[in-house]
Amino acid sequence: MSAETTHFLCKIEDGIATIALDRPERKNPLTFDSYAELRDWFRDLVYNDDVNAVVFASNGGNFSSGGDVHDIIGPLTRMSMKELLAFTRMTGDLVKAIVNCGKPVIAAIDGICVGAGAIIAMAADLRIATPEAKVAFLFTRVGLAGCDMGACAILPRIIGQGRAAELLYTGRSMSADEGSAWGFHNRVVPAEELDEAALKLAEQIAAGPNFGNMMTKTMLAQEWSMSIEQAIEAEAQAQAICMQTADFERAYNAFVAKQRPVFEGD
Repeated sequence: MSAETTHFLCKIEDGIATIALDRPERKNPLTFDSYAELRDWFRDLVYNDDVNAVVFASNGGNFSSGGDVHDIIGPLTRMSMKELLAFTRMTGDLVKAIVNCGKPVIAAIDGICVGAGAIIAMAADLRIATPEAKVAFLFTRVGLAGCDMGACAILPRIIGQGRAAELLYTGRSMSADEGSAWGFHNRVVPAEELDEAALKLAEQIAAGPNFGNMMTKTMLAQEWSMSIEQAIEAEAQAQAICMQTADFERAYNAFVAKQRPVFEGD
């Protein structure tokens, strides 16, 4: 996968892809083009063995202000129902692509993280925030439903039904302290430490068994719709597959030699 992108920043180094929206002067809003390119980028990630983890970073002190008022909201008011449905399906496809990309995704959240920006953070596997992070699902503030891009399915699983309902009905901001206490943020760090903390976490995960990480992400997503019995059987099959990998044998050999295993992802 090339690191060359048109509508967002992308750097790939040592198995870590760091991406960020690139309109800091407007707090990094999304446009039709950036939605589509991010969707396609995450879809292609499934087939890219050079990337083992992703950091979705902030830029210029903010994560994202969501859909651009002028580039998206205005044109939506003039679209037909068919065109509107094509748009809402496309934005939902971005969340599907993040969830199904096969790579752990870490959102590094500073400042404004609202609307579709909050959805992207929600769709990530892990979230690190600064004390200045403000996360808000603003959809009711613009006359829409809170059920956007999977929010009513995913957010309650992260922070609980009642807390999710409050945020989705009111559109109010969730502070960094609330996000940490509620389990939305995995940790809160000073702004000057955000990039380093996210990168270190990505490096720690990427140094692990990457085939196993892919299986973990797959099971985390698929087991939402399984019974306990189905989930236990699915995990039995997934684990048996992982036991055939060279990384499993490497871990055993390293344990016997009293060494730390060095995983290679196969």
